Amino acid sequence: MQGAASATSLPVASSGAWCWFGGPRALYHEERHRRTYIGYLTAKGEVVIAQYDHDNGRLTRSVVMEHFQVDDHNNPAICVRPDGRVVVFWTGHATNIPLFYRRSVLPEDIDGGWEPIRVITTNSEGPYGWTYTNLAQLSAEPGKLYLFWRGGDFNPNFTTTTGGDQWTGAQPLVLVPGQRPYLKMHSDGRDTIHFAFTQAHPRDVHTSIFYMRYRDGNLYRADGGLIGPLGRPVSPEEADKVYDADVDGNPKSWVWEITADEHGRPVIVYATFPSDDDHHYRYARWTGRRWEDHWITDAGGTISGDPAEPNYSGGVSLDHENPSVVLLSRQRPGQRHEVERWTTRNGGRTWSAEAITSGSSELNVRPFKPVGLRGNGAMSVLWMAGEYPSYTDFRTRIMALGEDGTPFAL
Repeated sequence: MQGAASATSLPVASSGAWCWFGGPRALYHEERHRRTYIGYLTAKGEVVIAQYDHDNGRLTRSVVMEHFQVDDHNNPAICVRPDGRVVVFWTGHATNIPLFYRRSVLPEDIDGGWEPIRVITTNSEGPYGWTYTNLAQLSAEPGKLYLFWRGGDFNPNFTTTTGGDQWTGAQPLVLVPGQRPYLKMHSDGRDTIHFAFTQAHPRDVHTSIFYMRYRDGNLYRADGGLIGPLGRPVSPEEADKVYDADVDGNPKSWVWEITADEHGRPVIVYATFPSDDDHHYRYARWTGRRWEDHWITDAGGTISGDPAEPNYSGGVSLDHENPSVVLLSRQRPGQRHEVERWTTRNGGRTWSAEAITSGSSELNVRPFKPVGLRGNGAMSVLWMAGEYPSYTDFRTRIMALGEDGTPFAL
């Protein structure tokens, strides 16, 4: 299958961008309706939620805040609460803009409007404000919602609520004094939250990839070894080291996505950087006894026109419902970044690839499949298309596949 994004194809959003460290930035929910919700930030500073109805093909959009800081780090995270209402969370980028959130008035429907904006002001001490919103809820802890972010001390923190607007004080998750760990997480929706993280920014430190999981009040390594209670700050050395950048001259790395397979075993995709112009994608999975790590493909160079961001790869993510499938954006020599779907049948040792975009005159980057969506139909691949001078000067649209596997047209 090849579906080239063309200039005549209308996107999900004519202006939109997202970073990969907040989420879920898109999710599928099925109860009374079969709907996909997508969050993004426009170049005008609009925080937007789009809703796609899989039964009638209707796509609608709703702006939850206008005139916000134009920075793709600020894209919203989305969840659907037990009462069916859609809740969206967002914040600024390393500023004293607090955490914001809004609930839909109607269950499973953004068309009925939103409740007033609410604010969360709890944070760790430090000058760096709030960055990145990440959400998790577990059926084993009914009504409870976890909200994670990078705090004032540049380290991951979290707060919880049991369903109302009362939030606990900020609590630490990972602590690396003087650095800023980058964290990705995945909730299985039942009893476990998986975390993958670096100890710092790869621009500053020779970064490795670490793993731990939360269950029933405690944090554990992949083999079940106890790290300690949730709320006690974890140092990277206490977690599993999935990729060691300090072994045999391995290059620095940056985490991109984590999920779990049908056995609850974590799977991680990440980028390594033999040089700033030579990015590679890798695939690591826990077998039940050990971590296996495999190279996927070369990825080309940065998508950013800003020389300060040489490690902005085209992007790699996992199908959360089938982690043997990877979505990635790579740049072949002399070409633009293109989106592809890669599949493995043997745990990452070998791969087959199919094009989502090809022959493009613009970037196609940061692909993502909505959490909870199965199959390869409408909305099964979302991505940014356009140009990317910087994270505060993006000129991208949000694209999606339609039912027939071609770019979605309004």
